[in-house]
Order: sequence, then structure tokens, then C-alpha cells
Amino acid sequence: MQNHTWRTNITGASCAFGAAVGFSVLELMVKFLSDDYALHQTVFFRAIVGLTAFAIFIMPFQGWFRVFRTQRLGAHLFRGLCVVMANTCLFLGLASLPLADAVAIYFVAPLVTAVMSVIFLRETVGPRRWSAILVGLFGVMLIVKPGTSAFQLASIFPMLAATLYSTMHITARRISGTESAFTMTAYSNLSFLFVSAIVGLCIGWGQFQGMGPEELDFLLRPWATFNPDDAIYFILLGTCGLAAVLLITQAYRIAEASFAAPFEYVSIPMAIIWGAAFFGTWPDNWSWIGIMFILGSGLYLLWREAQIGRASTGARG
Repeated sequence: MQNHTWRTNITGASCAFGAAVGFSVLELMVKFLSDDYALHQTVFFRAIVGLTAFAIFIMPFQGWFRVFRTQRLGAHLFRGLCVVMANTCLFLGLASLPLADAVAIYFVAPLVTAVMSVIFLRETVGPRRWSAILVGLFGVMLIVKPGTSAFQLASIFPMLAATLYSTMHITARRISGTESAFTMTAYSNLSFLFVSAIVGLCIGWGQFQGMGPEELDFLLRPWATFNPDDAIYFILLGTCGLAAVLLITQAYRIAEASFAAPFEYVSIPMAIIWGAAFFGTWPDNWSWIGIMFILGSGLYLLWREAQIGRASTGARG
């Protein structure tokens, strides 16, 4: 049983790593598009591309519309609402903050997931894991800088996204016994499509632009004329988003949430590279220290789980 758990954890962690790469590309595309398109328009096109790719590459191998059959429709709707709200908050943060800072703040999510796995999934997290979680949270605070003049309202958005993101994955873990990763991904993309369409119809005329804080401009601006030159960005946004959601859903279906979560940290160094290469931005000194704390806590969790896995394998061998 322990060997089986270790194997599924490794498979889930590999999926989480692949998802992190996909999400990193998605975040870069959102940053590129945030100056020219409204948030609801960006999400709408992401859903169109994602569902098209899903219909072409996945549905034929999953019995076509049988992939939408479910015993847990309410859970899918709740999870879909969480994923849409999480992405909305994250994208608002990406539009206003340096890419590396927004992604690093968002990475309170694996720490929150580990905490939620104890509360809702009854998974065991020992004192060393708790210590690593607290170190990671301290790193987030160094980046956010609450109570100082450097604090930005937009910093709240990635933190909200992280909490919603964790709730989404805990829900996936709860329903994994009856629902496949493909079914969860299908309903996630449908949620993106319907919610973004409704929001676009309600506020996509620009009637509320300028009425809220500057950080909400990305959400409240009107629907923009599509530029064909941006098609490649939307294709990457939709396909990478679909692949990342599918991989991360599978990761949390089969692996312990507290084990799979830290493998997503690869997004942080990738965000630093993207920010420097495309936007000329680097984290400040405090942000660097915070990122090191976050990375250090995640890497320690990985090392600790590897030690436990080898010990259990050796004991049974």
C-alpha cells in the first residue's frame, strides 16, 4: 500500500510539474494581452480555443459526449465557479504587478492546499511540514509588504486566487473517486465560457470603465476589436491552459495534495525569466528574499517526502 501511494505521488507530481510549465506560458500570454483586451474577452477566447482543442484531441478518445456524464454536477459547478474566480483574481494581479511578484504571491496556494488537505482530507502533515509552510508564508509577506508604502492593492488578487485555487483542488480530490480528470477539465472550460460570456454581456460595453480602482481597469474596459496578429497569443493561451488544467486535475486526483503542490513552484523561476526577458522587470531585494523563502520551503517539502518515500520502500523491500 505504501509503495502504491509512493508511485501515485510521483505520477501526480510529474503532472503538477507539467501543469506548472503550462500555467507559466498562460500567465505570460495574459500579461501580453492585458494592455489591449478586457479580462472577460481574454477568458472568453481562452475558453473557445480550449474547448476546440478538447473536442479535437480528447473527446474522440473519451466517448465524445460521454465525457460530460457525471454523478457530481453540483461539485463540478462549485469547482467551476472557483476556477473562474481564481483566474479572474490572478489575471487582475498579473495585469497590475510585475510578473514574478504576482506569481510568487500566488504561490501561497500550495501552502494553503497543504493546510486544507489536513482539514478536509484528513491527510497527515507533521511538524516539519508545518514549519516549511510557515516559512513559505513568511516569504509571501516579504513580497507583499503589508503595512508599508510599497504595498499595492493588486497584491490582494493573487492571494485571493490562491485560496480559491486551493479550494478547487481540494474539491477535485474529494470527487476523484467517481469523476475523471477529463470530466473535470470539460466542466472547467465550460465554466470559463459561460461566465465570461455573461460578464461580457453585462459590462463589456465599457459603461463602468473608470468607476473603480485602477487595478480593476482590466476587468471593466470595453470589448476590443480583435487583432489577427494576436491569434497566436490566444492559441497558446487556450491550448496551454487546457493542458495545464488537465494535468493539474490529474495530479490532485491521484496524489496526496500536500505532496503534489510543491512541484508547481517551477512557475516562480519561469516567471522571473519571462519578466526579465519580455518586460525588463526584476524582483526587488525583499522580493528576492521572499522568493527564496517560498522556494526553500517547497524544496524542503520535496526532500522530506522523498526521504519518507525511500524509507517506506526500503522497509517493504
